[in-house]
Amino acid sequence: MTTALGLWNIAAEEPDRPAVFGPDGSALSYGELATAANRYGRGLQAMGLKAGDAIVLMMPNCPEMVAVHFAALQTGLYIVAVNWHLVGPEVAYILKDSGAKAFVSHERFGVVASAAADEAGLSAQARFAVGAVEGFRPLARLGAGEPEGRPDTRTTGGPMLYTSGTTGRPKGVRRPLTGADPDAVPGTAVWFFGIFGIAPHDDHVHLCGSPLYHTAVLNFVVISLQLGHPAVLMDRWTPGEMLRLVDKHRVTHSHLVPTQFSRLLALPEAERTSHDLTSMRAMIHGAAPCPQSVKRRMLEWWGPVVVEYYAATEGGGTTIMADEWLRKPGSVGLPWPGSTVKVFDEDGTEKPVGEPGLVYLKMGTSSFEYHGDKKKTEAARIGDMFTLGDVGHLDEDGYLFLHDRKADMIISGGVNVYPAEIEGELAGHPKVADVAVFGIPHADWGEEIKAVVQPVDDAVPGDELTEELLAYAATRLAKFKLPRSIDYLEELPRDPNGKLYKRRLRDPYWADDQRVN
Repeated sequence: MTTALGLWNIAAEEPDRPAVFGPDGSALSYGELATAANRYGRGLQAMGLKAGDAIVLMMPNCPEMVAVHFAALQTGLYIVAVNWHLVGPEVAYILKDSGAKAFVSHERFGVVASAAADEAGLSAQARFAVGAVEGFRPLARLGAGEPEGRPDTRTTGGPMLYTSGTTGRPKGVRRPLTGADPDAVPGTAVWFFGIFGIAPHDDHVHLCGSPLYHTAVLNFVVISLQLGHPAVLMDRWTPGEMLRLVDKHRVTHSHLVPTQFSRLLALPEAERTSHDLTSMRAMIHGAAPCPQSVKRRMLEWWGPVVVEYYAATEGGGTTIMADEWLRKPGSVGLPWPGSTVKVFDEDGTEKPVGEPGLVYLKMGTSSFEYHGDKKKTEAARIGDMFTLGDVGHLDEDGYLFLHDRKADMIISGGVNVYPAEIEGELAGHPKVADVAVFGIPHADWGEEIKAVVQPVDDAVPGDELTEELLAYAATRLAKFKLPRSIDYLEELPRDPNGKLYKRRLRDPYWADDQRVN
């Protein structure tokens, strides 16, 4: 068995080694994946794309997306993975803002992709699709007439990531390209997986259940393949199917968000215990606060394999292992080696231990810029550190505790209230399937606390349930943190990766308010 690292090196030494298992059960070997990436790469260069150009991908989880990604990676392109929930004008904006020279979509998103490409004025020769999309050429034709083998000019590309702001247009985050050899796996990739105890090869298998347009999700798949770990792709994540695939493929590591934990825990006991999950070594979670009650139940079920991290698209982060979390419940951990985490007030003064403020990060000497937005880049920085707008504090041992997003903070009667804390407590009630907390207008206090709850299937929403939930919360929260009212919905609006669209819930309550929000 090969000990080589990197897609093309592994493909050369062990071409039949399984690389990607598609959602339909199909399998792609390392040799087949490398061949497809080479063909697409040659095709892109034949179109005139050069290092530093951008390619936009709007595709579901499928082997073709992985192959196109590696094609762009070895030809020095900036890779923009688009959220396929966006509408035509939003995709068109990204096509134009990134300066995309090629666009690859899937027939599932054909209507939006076609409208976006037209609005962006993208050449018909630069449009490719998996399946039939009007005005797009079949992806299979990309590079079909080119000689076999790797592209003539090879240099490492990288992601161009669009951040999702609460206001205004998203901004692309792009770093200078390194000019490195695509066959050389960065030491940072080995180091990053090492944080979670995941070594190259070592019979690892990665399960990808969330959309590949998410930065961390795509990153985990790419690094897994570079380190010799086959990747199992799910098209649409469901808890039962995840357990089946873990059992079938002997999955060793995966990347989830807390909402997926809750849905796993909601399965009937018989289904939760009917699969062999002993292969799992690292169930990694991040991207959203995890209620302590949910995490404790996952640790009781899965054992000490549940690992949490806090990180930013822009760079830097923290990690906490299961045993540490049990000692420091609620923490997101210590800074990564080479990463710096500090907490400042809005004037740029560093906050003392235990006092909340804006969390700032730095990763070594890494730098970035928001594409075309110098003002936003500078506004997010203090010196060479940057913030995502999260509020938190450091304890005496250097562990980071997050309170909430600054943008979500409620100011009621002049007191700062953090919705994530309230959500975490309400989520522990057995009749709560999901919950969101936010501020709504109040004539005297400025804002009052509103909770919106998705009850479990057998719970009846109404005054009786509200009294029960508020009484439960009153035993865990100070009076000023208690919701003043609770509304109910059959399902809260979340994307497939578990991100809550809180503004969709909040905005109707502010629609008639005359203040600026």
